[in-house]
Order: sequence, then structure tokens, then C-alpha cells
Amino acid sequence: MLLDNHGRKISYLRLAVTDKCNLRCFYCMPEQGLDWLSRKKLMSYNEMLRMCRVMLSMGIEKIRITGGEPFVRKDMMQLLTAISGLDGLKELTITTNGVLTAPYIADLKKIGIRSINLSLDTLDAGRFFAITRRDEFSAVLDTLQELLKQDFDMKINTVVMAGKNTQDIIPLVELTKELPVSVRFIEEMPFNGDGHQHSGIAWDYVRIFDEIRQAYPSIQKIPDPQFSTAYNYQIPGHQGSIGIIAAYSRTFCGTCNRVRVTPNGMLKNCLYDDGVLNIKDLMRLGMSDAELTSTLKRAFSTREKDGWQAEQKRLENPASESMATIGG
Repeated sequence: MLLDNHGRKISYLRLAVTDKCNLRCFYCMPEQGLDWLSRKKLMSYNEMLRMCRVMLSMGIEKIRITGGEPFVRKDMMQLLTAISGLDGLKELTITTNGVLTAPYIADLKKIGIRSINLSLDTLDAGRFFAITRRDEFSAVLDTLQELLKQDFDMKINTVVMAGKNTQDIIPLVELTKELPVSVRFIEEMPFNGDGHQHSGIAWDYVRIFDEIRQAYPSIQKIPDPQFSTAYNYQIPGHQGSIGIIAAYSRTFCGTCNRVRVTPNGMLKNCLYDDGVLNIKDLMRLGMSDAELTSTLKRAFSTREKDGWQAEQKRLENPASESMATIGG
């Protein structure tokens, strides 16, 4: 078992394979996009595989592939197939915006992927365009339908934003009546990619829950899975469930079991830290697997107690980078 300096188990790696995205969600990046990483600065697939193999040998059990948008990167199925065959891996999952995903769904199922998170902030085509700055709503709905048809464990991730999509909270909740999906409402975070410091949120997890409870007074708390970042609920008679993630309030840090690696190989012990070491650079300098293992163990032994403490330590570089550069 891999433990950090606070006695928390580390068993979950979120690996961002690219910073590029085919949407331009205003809460994630500017309309013109970002200064994308060059191919040389990105981790190669072989480097990702090696890093995953080392981390699995240390105690990582679950890997989630994120971006940017994973399927923007060429030959993504090749990487996913290789990772799915690594020793020690218990679960491989993906977070996607769904625009390019539909053609790969059968292949994803074939290599053993059973759970997919779909980012969808609204059920209204006009608001979708306003949020994402792209006309891809129908493609995302096609992916949603195909995932349900193929019996994937489906989570819909919705960032709740004042003045943008709060009117979508109840319609999204209503999806759970007939569909076996988990709709998860996420507090807006400061990772907007425009350099402006976040000043707090109007819609925190308490207000989101109150909004749902007003429409559905019978909503019930259900058990949260181990290491869950969401408070989970269900409405009697509904097939699906509801989750509320206090991503800005950071109420779940005490049981955090995850680490992140960015597209350029930076290890982040916390979403809110500034990065603790660059794994890609260490591998390119010729570090052996044994040396890499020791270095990672030292890095894992310096995790901050929570996201607030991690953010405090980066006061000269406030959290404002794009989520696409971190891994959604």
C-alpha cells in the first residue's frame, strides 16, 4: 500500500494526455485557446506507459485518462489498449467532452473500460454554444446515447456557474429519473486560463443541494463510496443518482487518494499545488525505474494537508492556469 505523509492511501492516478481541446469553455480557457505544448514538451506514449508501469508497481490501482480532450491526441486507442494491459491495473477510466468519442465506444468496451465521465454543462443547445463557443451539442448527445446503449457506467459532470447554467440544474437532475446515470454538479474552480485570480463562488455545494431539494424534497443521502469526492444522493423512484462535488470548498481532502500528472509530465500531489517534480524530464535524463520509484516516494511524502494549504504555498503564482493544462 502506498501512503502519503498524512497516512492517506494513494491509489489513483489522473493522467492528462494532452492540453489541447476542441471546445473553448469560457471557465477553462480564453476564446482563442492556449499556447499549446509542442510535441517535444508533451510526454510521449512510451514515457506515459513507463510512468504508469512504475506507479502501478508502487500501489496505484486506478488510472483515469483526461486532457484537454483525450481524443484530440492522435492514436489514443493505441495508448489506452497498452495501458489496459499493464500489471496491477484494476480500473481504467476516461473523462471526455464527448465530441469525438462516439466512434471509439465499442473499442473502449473491448479493452475493458466500463466507466466514462462525460462533461456536459447544459441540456440547452444555445447555452451549450455560449459556454463552449462551439456548435457540438448534437455530437455530445450522440455520445451520451451510445454510451447508455453500450451499458457504460456513466457520470455526467456539470460545472455550476452563476448566470450561465443554474437553470439547467433541475433538468439535469430529471435525467436520473429514467436513465441509470450519475449527474454530478461541480463547484466552479479558479482554473480559467485567463490569469485572473478567483474571488470565490456564488454557487457552493450547499446552495446547489438546496436548489435540488426545493424541487425534490424527498431527496435522500446515499452512502458515499470510499475516496469519493462527491456527496451522493438519490431521489426515490429514480434510476440514477446525484453527486455534488465541493471542488472549490475542498471538503474531501482528508480522504484524497489521487495524484495528477500533466501533459508535460509534471506531478501534482494536489489539484491546487504548483507541481512538485517533472517526471518526463527525469526519465529523459536517464533515471532508472528504481531511481524514479524512490523519487516518487519522496514526492508523495510531501503532500499538503488540503487544497487550501497547497494553494497558500503558491502565492506568487496564484491558481489561474487552465484546467486543460492540469487534467480535468
